Amino acid sequence: MSDPLDTFTYILTTDVGKVRLLIPDNKADAFVFADIEIEGFLALESGLKRAAALALEVIAANEALVLKVIKILDVTTDGAKVSDALLKRAALLRKQAEDADELAAGDGFDIVTMVVDRHTWEQAVWGNELLFP
Repeated sequence: MSDPLDTFTYILTTDVGKVRLLIPDNKADAFVFADIEIEGFLALESGLKRAAALALEVIAANEALVLKVIKILDVTTDGAKVSDALLKRAALLRKQAEDADELAAGDGFDIVTMVVDRHTWEQAVWGNELLFP
């Protein structure tokens, strides 16, 4: 029986594949998350972009905890900077998801002039500079 943490698929027609595309985690020989973990992100968050944001936040936390600042000879790694970049990308994905939700919900409203008699009709037609500049 295979270990579910060894399962990697990158099929862009699936939600798992789409999350992998956004984070990016698309190398079969060096993947960060198993399919089951990405399915967990999808279950915890509503939508692909929020699931991808959560995945990036998890990677960012790991980077900050594991790498810290390490210098060996002429090579320096800075986990905090990597973590910060990942968190900025996660915030952008969350903002895009919120914007899409607001657009889909139609949270705006229109203002309409109510015409109830000849006077309000004249004001609406002749007094509206937007209609007659």
